[in-house]
Amino acid sequence: MSHNRSDDQARHDRPWSRPGRGRYALTRLSGMLRPDISVYRPEPGTVHVENDLPVVTRDGTVLRVNVHRPPDAAPVPVILFAHPYGKDDLPALTASGRPKLSFRYRIMRQTGPLVFSSLTTWEGPDPVWWVGQGYAVVNCDLRGAGTSQGTGALLSAQEGEDVHDLIEWAGAQPWSSGAVGMLGVSYLALTQWRAASTRPPSLKAIAPWEGFTDAYRGLARPGGVQENGFLRIWDLGLKKVRQAYSFRRESARRPVIDDWYRSLDPDLSAIEVPTLVCGSFSDNNLHSRGSFHGFERIGSTERHLYTHRGGKWAVFYDQEARTAQLRFFERHLKGRDVAALPRVRLEVRDRADHVVEVREEQSWPLERTQWTPRYLTDRGLAAAPPTAPGSFTFGVRRSGVRFGWTLTRDTELTGPMALRLYVELHDTDDMDLVVGVEKWSGGRFVPFEGSYGYGRDRVATGWQNLALRALDTDRSRPFEPVPACLVREPVSAGDIVPVDIALGASSTLFRAGDQLRLVVAGRWLSARNPFTGQFPASYRTRSQGRCTLHWGPDQPAHLLLPHIPAAEA
Repeated sequence: MSHNRSDDQARHDRPWSRPGRGRYALTRLSGMLRPDISVYRPEPGTVHVENDLPVVTRDGTVLRVNVHRPPDAAPVPVILFAHPYGKDDLPALTASGRPKLSFRYRIMRQTGPLVFSSLTTWEGPDPVWWVGQGYAVVNCDLRGAGTSQGTGALLSAQEGEDVHDLIEWAGAQPWSSGAVGMLGVSYLALTQWRAASTRPPSLKAIAPWEGFTDAYRGLARPGGVQENGFLRIWDLGLKKVRQAYSFRRESARRPVIDDWYRSLDPDLSAIEVPTLVCGSFSDNNLHSRGSFHGFERIGSTERHLYTHRGGKWAVFYDQEARTAQLRFFERHLKGRDVAALPRVRLEVRDRADHVVEVREEQSWPLERTQWTPRYLTDRGLAAAPPTAPGSFTFGVRRSGVRFGWTLTRDTELTGPMALRLYVELHDTDDMDLVVGVEKWSGGRFVPFEGSYGYGRDRVATGWQNLALRALDTDRSRPFEPVPACLVREPVSAGDIVPVDIALGASSTLFRAGDQLRLVVAGRWLSARNPFTGQFPASYRTRSQGRCTLHWGPDQPAHLLLPHIPAAEA
């Protein structure tokens, strides 16, 4: 190819190298040393606290809970959450009032500022704030965790039954009105999916705030590519929990979906209570896809989707999100005549720190979406299929390829994306493809908020192992291919195979003159260290051989984009 080519044309690249990382590293270091987090003590007499209360489950195991409630004896609705992180693991304060924050608050970048009480556990609602709104808050140690008895099994049906029993206990207490809701982030959302699917009578509403719904595709092996970064950190953080198995070790020895993985996933169709789902565009490596799938698949007639692309923890505790959570629970736990939340709260950004618009929508994906292909060609991403065949070969270990499209008008892309490639392998019969969609403006990379507090993420990312490329035809949609991941099919020498890759959802405004870049590589696209990269995200990709991408009239490789018409946006 000619060296005198435009930015839109296909070209070799090292797509995981990004400019300006020095300044980002300094901000990360500063955030680790002094996170922008404030912890306050509750005013005396404002919260009645009872610690380590016993709850006996149906099989006789004693679980322990901490209860926070208003000081008077009047019955109130209950906000309950259950997790393996220790209900008594609270932020300590120095004599001068500064918080002593644990490792997780420092290593997971906080976009801040965060403010919560000294009674708040990791990723849980602030008991002091919720008691002040007229609720009791029940913080539960799961089986095998904290001071609860037994041996736990993460994400299991047993865990769902335990939380069911905790809910019914809370609903029967004299200080309870009998109406129980659930709220919390990440694992505190996963227990909600599972418990709600068992239909406990006292459970009236749930608010899973960023929680995957498919353990294999959402956590262990998205697209069949093994995750080995976050799972290591998570495993270390659960060392004190008495577990029947280590999720990391168990998933490492199970490369395809089997009955064990299936047993970990909740029956979403069985969930009928009103549900407020947080679908973050920021957590593509962990919870985002599962959150959107949960919103689409639950059986609840009243369900709401709250989207954002801010920091996971900063958004959960901010005033706007809390107002939405409170409005939701006032309606469904207190029965107050307050307006229902919008079906979809859509947040559109044009960069990490700028919200272009927040508006109400009625569906996800948006019904008026124009699914628009941009075709791979020698001259970048084109509106029309190529008229002649073309190809591009790159080394799996270090190189990649990018295709550009410079937009001529302001364009909103809201929804998931999908990539169809035609791939030939050399000197190997398998490969892990990692693809990303980036935004560039004025020749500079435009960052967005990402998983684990990573502040220099792409618009969207996708993964796919070629040997596990066969699709689940019952679940796949043109804009959202779902790999079956049941049987490995290595690629034979000389074969050109089609492969469909799902990219996570986003809502991004591209301005006229901005460039959309599609990046394709055989390894993870970002640095892995905690100062400049997406730590702890890491994926075990293969590093041998070469890959050729093909396109042409008979091989219409393309990126399918969710274009929202400007006149109706």
